[in-house]
Amino acid sequence: MLKVHSEPPKPELKPAGSVILALGFRPFFLSAALSALILMLIWLGAWSGAYPLPTYYGTIGWHSHEMLFGYTFAIIAGFLLTAVRNWTGITPPTGTPLGLLFLLWLAGRVAPFLSDIIPAGLIAAIDLAFIPAVALAIQPALWKGQQKVNRIFVPLLLVMAVANLYVHLQALGVTDSAIRGTDAMLYLVAFLITLLGGRVIPFFTEAVIPGHHSKRNSQVELATVISLGGLITVQFIYPTAWLSGALAFVVAVTQITRVVGWYSRKIWQIPILWVLFSGMSWLIIGFTLTGLAYLGYTGFNLAKHAITVGGIGALTYGMMARVALGHTGREIQSHPLINGCFVLLNIAALCRVFGPMLLPQQYTLWIHISGGLWVVSFLLFSALYIPILTKPRIDGKAG
Repeated sequence: MLKVHSEPPKPELKPAGSVILALGFRPFFLSAALSALILMLIWLGAWSGAYPLPTYYGTIGWHSHEMLFGYTFAIIAGFLLTAVRNWTGITPPTGTPLGLLFLLWLAGRVAPFLSDIIPAGLIAAIDLAFIPAVALAIQPALWKGQQKVNRIFVPLLLVMAVANLYVHLQALGVTDSAIRGTDAMLYLVAFLITLLGGRVIPFFTEAVIPGHHSKRNSQVELATVISLGGLITVQFIYPTAWLSGALAFVVAVTQITRVVGWYSRKIWQIPILWVLFSGMSWLIIGFTLTGLAYLGYTGFNLAKHAITVGGIGALTYGMMARVALGHTGREIQSHPLINGCFVLLNIAALCRVFGPMLLPQQYTLWIHISGGLWVVSFLLFSALYIPILTKPRIDGKAG
């Protein structure tokens, strides 16, 4: 697995202007938390038949697009626009440029609801512009940094932009490629999580558990990159069932090996750490179910929700909780209510994935239970973290 290296921080000026625009994690973690809440409430209402959703993406298409390219990518943007400073010592856009990036993200969420008055081409152009804009924002600092391996994130984001293009081409009536685009984005996010998780989770574990040494195997790391990269490539070119299934099983096996090497029984004493392990475990479950789905033993819908609700949901929630505390000068110890939300998110994933397997006739009920737990989790996150994200660092430092 490619490792993300840190470099000695360089002197920086304290950014002027609004606190919320002092560093990338602030506006994008805040918007991610609120969008996770709002998007799910909108989806649950539409699923219940209370109102129609925008026709631009289609009902299911809107939900999958917004949870991946809206909620999830907001967290990716916030993380990268913050982490680049740690990696290079160079501060990426803050203040007005950061605010413009946020407004571009927000415009992409609102535009589909205005499809009666906004041309479809303009909706596509607005949404398609955001991911390349983030890549452009982090590129100068990464290219000035000494560790060239960190530059991988720029092409990775551009491939995500291509996945988004696949979705919009179908919305514009050009191709029938939306599912391939969302599947590619799903696995690209898993790839990014795998890349970052392989560095930060063992590091966090060793930092908080005295005497623990995480085990890493370079061959397993390489196999993870190749299998996930292959699965992404297949989605873009031609999704072949037997090859996609085989690659999904390989990803699951390599992830099991990695997580076992990092594991310590003492993680269960530290909620902000075990939630990351739970997210990685859901990725393993999700890719195992993906392989089984290609063999016809289960549904792709359940496999994808194991990766999204369980894997992406738990990992992004845990990372936001941790990063926001650390980058505002606070002790990295999660609030008891947030610890409870870690549990709720895992129950939400269990209900969404295994509930329909046990009682398929109650499918709609399982969706509402899972969605309700998701909403409660992000409502509490928003209530507790809005003051943290909108107030200056408690140690008086920049950011």
